[in-house]
Amino acid sequence: MSLTIAAVTQADAHKLAPIIAAYAQAMKRGAPRRPDEYYAELLAVDPATEVLGAFVDEELVGFAVFFDLPDTMSGHRVGHLEDIYVLPAFRNRGIGRKFVEVLKIEGQSRGWDRLRWVVPPPVDAAATGLPTDTALYEEIAAPSTSRLYDIIIDPLSRKS
Repeated sequence: MSLTIAAVTQADAHKLAPIIAAYAQAMKRGAPRRPDEYYAELLAVDPATEVLGAFVDEELVGFAVFFDLPDTMSGHRVGHLEDIYVLPAFRNRGIGRKFVEVLKIEGQSRGWDRLRWVVPPPVDAAATGLPTDTALYEEIAAPSTSRLYDIIIDPLSRKS
């Protein structure tokens, strides 16, 4: 298995779209979503967002979405890891861990104080196929002293 972690570009949108759809399906437990290449293109070129892809032998099998943000109190920068998703057939191969390793190196080069990782609440593993074993974040990260709250702007988009 040849694993490469690299930036996802607009040219990769056709590969990214079905993985975003699989992620949404796993998290929302609804009917399978239709891959949206237009949205994937927008995400790949969004100036505020960065997307890394996990490529196994040139096949895109996972993604990580992150941001580079200012820290108000310190004046330094912090990384904000919004999502990591790896297709079920490629889990337990160290891909999620590799995303974090790459982001730690990137964070050092950007002068980040830390990388904040937003972790969604657990979902029903039987319904979603997501793993039930100890999560990677519990192995390599510490719980934040901050709390995360959602201020709902669009009630129709609220995550369940």
